[in-house]
Parts: sequence; structure tokens; C-alpha cells
Amino acid sequence: MSRAIRRQLCGTAEVEAALDAGEPLRLLLVHADRIGTLEALCEAARARGAAVHPTSEAMLWRLAKRSPTPDVLGLVGPDPAAPRDAVLAAGGACWLLVGNKYPGNAGFAIRSAEVSGADGIFVDNDMGHDARREAIRASMRADRYFPVFWEPAAPLLADARAAGRRIVAIEDVGTHAPWESDLRGPILLVVGGEREGIPEAVIRECDEVLRLPMPGFIPSYNLQAAMAMVMGERLRQLENEPKLGA
Repeated sequence: MSRAIRRQLCGTAEVEAALDAGEPLRLLLVHADRIGTLEALCEAARARGAAVHPTSEAMLWRLAKRSPTPDVLGLVGPDPAAPRDAVLAAGGACWLLVGNKYPGNAGFAIRSAEVSGADGIFVDNDMGHDARREAIRASMRADRYFPVFWEPAAPLLADARAAGRRIVAIEDVGTHAPWESDLRGPILLVVGGEREGIPEAVIRECDEVLRLPMPGFIPSYNLQAAMAMVMGERLRQLENEPKLGA
């Protein structure tokens, strides 16, 4: 089973080693004040097709997976600008967010999907250009690191099924919990908006509907909390898969 594995390179030594090894370097984030001293590294990355973006020390600190804060971070893995069909053909998880109204929530959902290693995320809502920009800003520019698509749900559901993905919704009309379902393999996970949830027409197209336990008084989790619960369960199942040769 294919999985879209993205890996962070932290510092110039790791980036140089990846370039020497011919790894698929997709992106460099470079401290804006160090662009001049790292120009040779930046040019080598560009020559391999990687995008190079100057950024702040604060952003590098927020993104780096270890200390001290490096002058450069690199991304190795699948192409963040991969076309839609290639994303649907990949073997991991994709997400569909349908009917979301608030840019901040959409951004946190996009960020959460990237953190979990998803192949990509599809967003179906009526946000205009400015609201989408706000959502991407809230996502910590996750669109630089994995594919983000803005499109209607109906054709996506048909194309996801044609690509061999199971379609699984997360909604309060579900019949069982995530840990009672097999979440491995190619899958499209569907979450709805803050008030109306997932439209009935979309629910009818799903192979399965999960329900998260909600024993408290407040009737629902925040969107990204619900997503994170399912993401964590899927990753747990993948970690517990029998290893080849074991």
C-alpha cells in the first residue's frame, strides 16, 4: 500500500545530504536574513525543481521539529502541487470538508490534515477569495506542503470512488466509533460544516458513517478536534499493521 510520506529536513546539512542523495526535495524555507549566505544551496534546490521561500525566524521556530531553530527547512516527499487525479490515485487518506462557513476553522482543518500525513484535502464551500486566503493563513500555509483543492463535493465523490477510495463520513448519525472500523487503505474522510453538518446527499454517497462518542452536555466537538480523533485512530491502525517479513 502506497502512503504519501512527507519528511522535514532541519538545517543545511540535512538539505545538502538530501540533494546529494537525489531525494525528491520539494520546498525550502529559508531565513530571510540568510538568503545571501545560503544562495548556493537555494540555487541547487531550484535546479532540482524545489520552490524556495524566504521566511521569518519566528515561522522557522514554529515549524522546526527540533532545536535550535535552523536557518533552513526542507520538505522531501510527494509534490505539494500534484494534480487532483494523482492525489486521488495515491494510497493514503484524503479529506473532504463540506459546508464549512468559517475561514479559521477551515484553516485549522487543513493544517490538521497535513499534520496527519494526508494525501490532500478538498474543500467545498462558498468562501470567496479573501476568505480562502484567511483560511490558508490560519493553516500555517499548509498548501505549500500538501495539495489543497477548492471544489464541489459531488464530482469528487464519484472520482474518489472510481479511484478505489472508500468514502467514510464522520457525523452524529453514525452507527459506530472510529476504532470499530478499518480506516486503513485508500480512503476519503468526510466532515461537515459547523451548523448543518454533512448534507444528506453526501451522506447517501458514503460507504460508512462514523460517530464520535460525545457524552458531555455540549453537543459537538470543534471541527479539527473531531478530525484529530479519527486521524489518530487511523495512524494507530497503520502503526499496528503486520510488517512485511515479520
